[in-house]
Amino acid sequence: MSEGKTIESPITSEEQLEDLLAEPYPEDVEFARQLEGDIMVLGAGGKMGPTLIRRILRSLREAESDSAVYAVSRYSDPTIEEKLQSWGAETIRADLLEEGALDSLPDCENVIYLVGMKFGTTGQEPKTWAINSYLPGRVASRFSDSRITALSTGNVYPPVPVDSGGSVETDETGPVGEYAQSCLGRERVFQHFSKENGTPTCLVRLNYAVELRYGVLLDLAKKVYAEEPIPLEMGYVNVIWQGDANSACFRSLELADSPAEILNVTGRNILSVHDLAEQIADEFGCDVTFEGEEKETALLNDASRCHERFDVPKLLIDDIIELVTSWVEQDGPELGKPTKFHVRDGEF
Repeated sequence: MSEGKTIESPITSEEQLEDLLAEPYPEDVEFARQLEGDIMVLGAGGKMGPTLIRRILRSLREAESDSAVYAVSRYSDPTIEEKLQSWGAETIRADLLEEGALDSLPDCENVIYLVGMKFGTTGQEPKTWAINSYLPGRVASRFSDSRITALSTGNVYPPVPVDSGGSVETDETGPVGEYAQSCLGRERVFQHFSKENGTPTCLVRLNYAVELRYGVLLDLAKKVYAEEPIPLEMGYVNVIWQGDANSACFRSLELADSPAEILNVTGRNILSVHDLAEQIADEFGCDVTFEGEEKETALLNDASRCHERFDVPKLLIDDIIELVTSWVEQDGPELGKPTKFHVRDGEF
């Protein structure tokens, strides 16, 4: 798949969708060929973990690498564990907050850290901080001799003027709300241990990854389809196809360094929520209404460094919209996690 290439047939099943999200790019395979050692994904059962792991497994297979992939999660949904096993991952059940859980894990040269809490954080602030800020210190200590990529979020930046182009990695942080503050805490803890222990680390500030079962575009499409008004308080967004985010996350291991590196990961363009909703309505052949007013600022990232280094995203926004609207029309399954992208006070 390359920039501008369309997907000729609609996606009609989760099997098709997961296959697409896990389809490795030639660059993924080449990186897998060069990568030394096994890979461990912590937080493997979340919305990103399964297709990221499958993409890594397929990349390793095509590269004829014998590296193992460990997938660590509580697996509250056992079907995810079964699926990962069928794809070739070595699954490990563990609640990483439990005493001794980290010590029981095997040593591993490469660690991808996906653990985090966002949905339902309001009202569960202590648990949010424990998962997002305390646990990273324990993980960084346990895997001090590994190379670590840790998933973060664009929420660590403040809203910026829409005409600014978005925050870059060297900009000042300014998290709004306790979720975003705890995510900055996660970064600071990984940065501390990267410096103290010389652990090569890369912090991936991902914002608004989308696929058909989850994301800003699904949230918009559902509202348009149900003839509900579209909120405009957060009037502009960045989005990136989850498959492209998977590719960048995997290959970000090559950027890991001490002190820790930071990488923004999102789409190439700043998108108007109003225009997106209009385009989605055109796909459905219906009208759309709006509520609220656009502000002069929004939560936006500039991921030029990622685009130049890894040549993602490759899937165009128009293609993603077509896939999402078709999915909504056929009442495709969802992950049940609204993004609340329009929220400006940081309460999720």
